[in-house]
Amino acid sequence: MREVLNNWGKEKIPFIFLIDFECKKPLCWKLDDPNSAFKINFQGVKNYPTQSHVPTTSKVQLIKHPISFEAYKLQFDEVMSNLSYGNSFLVNLTCSTPIETGLSLEEIFYGVHSKYSCWLQNEFVCFSPETFISIRDGHIHSYPMKGTIDASIKNARDILLNDCKEIAEHATIVDLIRNDLSLIAENVRVTKFRYYEELKTQTGMIGQISSEITGTLPTNYQEQIGDILFKLLPAGSISGAPKQKTVDIIKKIEQDERGYYTGVAGYFDGENLDSCVLIRYIEESGRYRSGGGITFQSNLADEYKEMINKIYVPIF
Repeated sequence: MREVLNNWGKEKIPFIFLIDFECKKPLCWKLDDPNSAFKINFQGVKNYPTQSHVPTTSKVQLIKHPISFEAYKLQFDEVMSNLSYGNSFLVNLTCSTPIETGLSLEEIFYGVHSKYSCWLQNEFVCFSPETFISIRDGHIHSYPMKGTIDASIKNARDILLNDCKEIAEHATIVDLIRNDLSLIAENVRVTKFRYYEELKTQTGMIGQISSEITGTLPTNYQEQIGDILFKLLPAGSISGAPKQKTVDIIKKIEQDERGYYTGVAGYFDGENLDSCVLIRYIEESGRYRSGGGITFQSNLADEYKEMINKIYVPIF
C-alpha cells in the first residue's frame, strides 16, 4: 500500500487510509469512493452523505465487565519486570473489556461527539481524541497525548501537571516522537509542551495532557506520503520506548494482535493530511480496548483504574 499512497500523493488524488498496529492489513480508498466500507468524520471532514445519519438515543447505558484486578496485576508485574531489567522505559499496556450499550457500531458512529470518529463495517467503531500526524502547508505536526485524570477532582489540572510519573512518561513520549519526526522532516522542535485540555464524556469530563511537535517536510512530500506514514509507525504514544523492543514486550504480554486498535487512520485532500491514533475503540464483538503507559513510577491500582476510566462512549 505504501507505493499506492505515494502514487496517489504524487498525483494529488484525495484518499483515506487505515493501517493496523502490526501493519499486516493496511487499507486505502480514494476519498470519493462510494463503495468504501470505511466511514470517517475527522473534524467535520466526512466521506458519506449527510442523509446517512442514523438517529441514536441521547443517553447511553454503558455496562463494563473489566478484567479482574488479579489478572491485570499479572500483566502489570510482567511489565514492571521488563522495566527493572532496562528492556524498556515505558510500555503501553492495553486490555480488552466486554461492554453492553444496547447500540450497534453504526448507531455509535453516527451518535458520538469526537474529534475523530470512524467505522469499519463489521469490524470496529472508534472515537479518538488523539491526532497522529497532521500536515499543513509543508509542515508536519504531531500531538502525543499522555496523562489523563477525572476532571471533576478538585485541582485536577494542577494535580495532573505536577504528577512526577506523568511528567516522566510524557517527556519520554515527546522525545520519542521528536526522534521519529526527525526521520522524515527537518527543523523538528517542540512548539507546545504539556498543555491541559478537557474532554466531555457521557459520565463527565476527563482532563488530558498533550504536546505539539512540529517539523518541516521536503517540497515533494506529497509523493512520499506512504513512506512518511509507514516510517512513523507504530505511533509512539501507544507503544513505548525504545519502540521496537517495547513492541516485542507488548506482543509477549498481551498475547494477541491488536489489529486496527492503536493503528492509525486518516485522509489526504491532495495537499494536506490529517490522521488519528485509533484509541477509544469498540470491536464488533462488543469488546472495548483501552490501556495506558506504564513506567517504573506507576502505581498498580491507579493504572487499573485508568484503564477502566478510559472506557466511555461520548454520546450525550
